[in-house]
Amino acid sequence: MPRVAQDVVLRDAGPADAGPVAAIWNPIVRDTVITFWPSPRSEADIAAMIAERQAAGQAFLVAEVQGRVAGFASYAQFRAGAGYAHSMEHTIHAAPEARGRGFGRLLLRAIEDHARDRHHRLLIGAITGSNAASLRFHSAMGYAEWGRIPAAGWKFGEFHDLLLMGKDLKKGQPQP
Repeated sequence: MPRVAQDVVLRDAGPADAGPVAAIWNPIVRDTVITFWPSPRSEADIAAMIAERQAAGQAFLVAEVQGRVAGFASYAQFRAGAGYAHSMEHTIHAAPEARGRGFGRLLLRAIEDHARDRHHRLLIGAITGSNAASLRFHSAMGYAEWGRIPAAGWKFGEFHDLLLMGKDLKKGQPQP
């Protein structure tokens, strides 16, 4: 199993991280179907997202190695409305040079702990059906396929399936 660099720092993202996060996220948005988002996100949009999620008590974390952001992870409420207040959807990405080195596992465990500490029940990943690497990653991290929505996303002139993979953060945990 690949090992994460010993000098990795996991920390809350701040406004200054919007540029490095954009540098990781925007090529994925622009060049892949990993996300159905249609256009790159501005640094201002990312800074606002970081602030909004943290103000709502949700995580937006970065993994930093030698002063450089190697990956990020965040979560927000899965769907609007009070009935979904304990169901969260996560986003997690690593820089190309950091992929396959354990940063994803480290970041996902950190946001799982964050969500669990705030009494959230579910963490859900919405994954493009053709993203085999993410499907394997989530499965290895204890996520199960909870649903498939055929042709849910449109990008690059074609429809793509969306898989929902989830984990019950309270499973095996003592209940209050």
